[in-house]
Amino acid sequence: MKFLFIVQGEGRGHLTQAIALAEIIKKQGHEVSGALVGSGSGHRVQAFFREAFPAEIIPFVSPGLAYSRKTRALSLPNTFKALFRHFRQYCSSLFRIDRCIRELQPDVIVNFYDVLGGLHQVLFRKKAPMVCIAHQYLMLHKDFVHPEGNRLNRFLVNLNSRITALGAEKRLALSFYAGEPDKNIHLVPPLLRDEVKKLDPGPGDYFLAYVTQQTMADEIAGWQRRFPVNRIHCFSDRPQEEEVEEVSPNLFFHRINGSRFLEMMQKCKGVISTAGFESVCEAMLLGKPVLMVPIKNHYEQTCNAIDGERSGAGLYRNTFAVSDFIRFMAGYTNKRSVFREWEAAGARLILEHLIQPAGNPAAASPSLTPRPFTADNFKAFSFLHQQGQQPG
Repeated sequence: MKFLFIVQGEGRGHLTQAIALAEIIKKQGHEVSGALVGSGSGHRVQAFFREAFPAEIIPFVSPGLAYSRKTRALSLPNTFKALFRHFRQYCSSLFRIDRCIRELQPDVIVNFYDVLGGLHQVLFRKKAPMVCIAHQYLMLHKDFVHPEGNRLNRFLVNLNSRITALGAEKRLALSFYAGEPDKNIHLVPPLLRDEVKKLDPGPGDYFLAYVTQQTMADEIAGWQRRFPVNRIHCFSDRPQEEEVEEVSPNLFFHRINGSRFLEMMQKCKGVISTAGFESVCEAMLLGKPVLMVPIKNHYEQTCNAIDGERSGAGLYRNTFAVSDFIRFMAGYTNKRSVFREWEAAGARLILEHLIQPAGNPAAASPSLTPRPFTADNFKAFSFLHQQGQQPG
């Protein structure tokens, strides 16, 4: 079978998921004919994706929710300004997508959360079935627990999710845990790259942090100065001359480097993060507890933090309460084996969903049906099973 990807290319999450799925598809003897990558600029595709993706990459201009550069909170004015400013380019992108689909003739289109991918399916004659993959679809599930308040942000994020999935045969919600389907939303394991699965975790004597704002880096530095016995390695986008800078005893700042961050995660004793879905999943796979501190007013990260705490990944706080995290770690139960079994089922489950829309039953491929898999196998990660502390 031949698959064509459409990928929302801002950030790293959807791009890394596309790389991971391409690895799975190739191992099963299928073909990925290319990736249409949408971004605000329409020509910038991140270097790590160009280096790792095994097929043709076709960039295009695509809309998205706009966030404040200073606070990273959702900005409605910036979002609507961008929509009106680039409307003609978005129309051109729709025709570009259509031309590529006609030329490449995929059996299935896989949309990683791009708005124009969904619009194409309803505005143009459908040329292949589409399956959508993103962790954001979990927020549309009837059993998902949403944070209180933030009704406008919740509405906008879910509206965006629905638009990306217009005309889709299925929506695959990447999840920390198994659960029952809701209409055409199916919970599936996270898509993690092979390089993550090959890591060999062990005990460590330092905390590993990843932050995207200077104020967050300052907050971590302030806590460490009060408790200097704790060693912290922090990856951030703060300006610095050296690759690694020791700003005070036991406090090191690193330039953002995805491979180096994963390498150091193997031997840390705990991860401090802004609750990005990928980083929390990587920590769970390695059995590392996570302190999840969402960026202020960032609805998706708040959802991830609450959901991660319910799943046993770690502790959700609104500030870098590392002292609380240390106390939490004293009673932390490592659920790595359960999560690894759930993650290991991902290739089979996701491929079954991808193959069925094309009219090719999964049962036709013995390698995809080794055993039945239900939420009952993983009650620890079921929607109906509550555990751990509730968000404070």
